[in-house]
Amino acid sequence: MIGILADVNVWELVKTTGPFPLGIIGVLFMFSLTSWAIFFSKLGTFRRARNANSRFLRAFRKATRLDAVHAAVEQFRGAPLVTVFDFGYSEVARQMSTRGRITNVNALERTLQLGMSEEVTRLERSMNWLATTATVTPFIGLLGTVWGIIDAFQQIGLQGSTSMRSVAPGIAAALITTGFGLFTAIPAAIFYNYFSHLIKEMGARMEDFALEFLNLSERNIEA
Repeated sequence: MIGILADVNVWELVKTTGPFPLGIIGVLFMFSLTSWAIFFSKLGTFRRARNANSRFLRAFRKATRLDAVHAAVEQFRGAPLVTVFDFGYSEVARQMSTRGRITNVNALERTLQLGMSEEVTRLERSMNWLATTATVTPFIGLLGTVWGIIDAFQQIGLQGSTSMRSVAPGIAAALITTGFGLFTAIPAAIFYNYFSHLIKEMGARMEDFALEFLNLSERNIEA
C-alpha cells in the first residue's frame, strides 16, 4: 500500500486535469489557505486572551474596591474579562450616581451578560468560515470529480478503448479534486471543534468572573 502511494505523482495528476477541475482545485486551495490563516490568527488571539485574563484576574482579586480596578484596567486591555468588567462598572457607576447605591442588581446582572455576549461574539468571529469550509469543500471536490469522470468517459468514447491503461489516468485525475476537498475539510473541522471548546471554556470563565464582580460590588456597598 505504501509503495503504491509513493508511486502517486499528485502534480502529474493535477496537470492532466481539465480547466474546470483545475478551477475547483484553485477554489479549494483558497478555502484551505484562509482556514489555516484563521487558525494561526485565532490561536494567537486565544493565547493572548488567556494570558491577559490571568493577569487581570490576579489584580482583580487583590483589589478591595471597584474603582481601584478601574484605574488599572488599561494595562490589561485585550482580556475578555476586562470587557465584562467595563460593562459591569459602567452600570454600577450609573446607579451610584443617581441613587448613591446599587438599587437594581438584576440590571447589573443583565449588563454583565451583555458584556459576556459581546466578548463571545468577538471570539466567534470567523468560526462560520471554518464551519462552512468543513461542510462545503468535500462537495466542491466531489463536483470536480464528477465533472472529471464525465470528461474521462467522453474521452474513452472518442478513443473507443475501454482498457484499464486508457481509463485509469482520466479516473485518477478526476478523483484528485475529492482528495483536495477532504484535505481542506478535515483540518477546518478540527480547527472548528478546537476553537469551539476554547470559546466555551472562555465563556465559563466570564460567567465565573461575573459572580466575583457581583460579590465585590456587594462588599463595596456594605463598606
